[in-house]
Amino acid sequence: MMPTSITNLRAVLEAQLKDTNCGFSIGSFGAIAEFFRRKDECASIGYRDGLTVSTDRGAIRIFLREDVSPVAYEMLSTRKNCWLQGLALCLPIAEGRSCVRTTVAELGPDLEAIRAGDRDDLLFDLGLGAENIDFCIRTSNPDLIRILRRAVGSVLLSGDHSVITSIISTSPHRIVLSNLGRIEVYQAIGHHRTPEGPHTHLLPKLIQTGRTHDTKISIPRGYLPCCNIHPASPLFDNLGKRCPYDRANHLAFDAVLRNWGIKEYVSQKDLIFRSVREKIDPASFTLPKNQLQRIATRIALRQLSHEKEINDQVSRWQEYFDPEDQGMGSFLDPHSRW
Repeated sequence: MMPTSITNLRAVLEAQLKDTNCGFSIGSFGAIAEFFRRKDECASIGYRDGLTVSTDRGAIRIFLREDVSPVAYEMLSTRKNCWLQGLALCLPIAEGRSCVRTTVAELGPDLEAIRAGDRDDLLFDLGLGAENIDFCIRTSNPDLIRILRRAVGSVLLSGDHSVITSIISTSPHRIVLSNLGRIEVYQAIGHHRTPEGPHTHLLPKLIQTGRTHDTKISIPRGYLPCCNIHPASPLFDNLGKRCPYDRANHLAFDAVLRNWGIKEYVSQKDLIFRSVREKIDPASFTLPKNQLQRIATRIALRQLSHEKEINDQVSRWQEYFDPEDQGMGSFLDPHSRW
């Protein structure tokens, strides 16, 4: 039997998998697969062999384990009075560490493929060396198989780029694996812009940093992020288009944040909520030096700005702690769709 905390997490994930406004990602910094689906898109949802959603354009499977640690987070957006949110599922480094291959490798048939019809196709690890994921290609294309086999043992992102060119031109399935699951992307690679729906990003300069995640996400020391959930936003649709503020979505994620957010972050937000509503003079308030608490202050004010009855008070606080001209160089959005 699963511990109560994991049972609660499973219930949250099952709800998110049913919600077409929710997205998912598995990846490292610069190498990532994202899964989204439209409201009108046919999908198969299953809970027996992991938590699985499959469409004609892609699929996701998440396995829950007793040692998983959920971390709910919020981040500043470059847009006025906006923020981003997510839930990272993490594992201790020893359990979350991937194969960390640094050269192209043939792995054989993908016996764990989500769709039975894909299990005879060959899987090749591109050897990106990421600590928390394996970024793979799956194909039955004889020409691409020959090209990938010739590349086995080589470093993909240096020297001869013909392999990358062949992958882009043939658009095989991209499979990103972690020790908590996988995302499979079936639709074609976008040549000029990111396609709507399931897709992957492969950005060599970011990969070469060796980071597993954006530094603006506070992953606990000793853990690796192995899957990310992006619940329905109170501000954006799942294509990143700005929408009217949705209080229900805001409150839904607030419950997640209070369960699995960093305590000092949540406490700082609560302090700001109380201070603004009690009409405390912002000039008398000392902003903490801790960066996480400073971000919590700014995001709390942005969230309060959507409560019209206290707009004047919020505006006074934002003049002190979240002015429009405040530099955002260290707070750039990690997802271009936002």
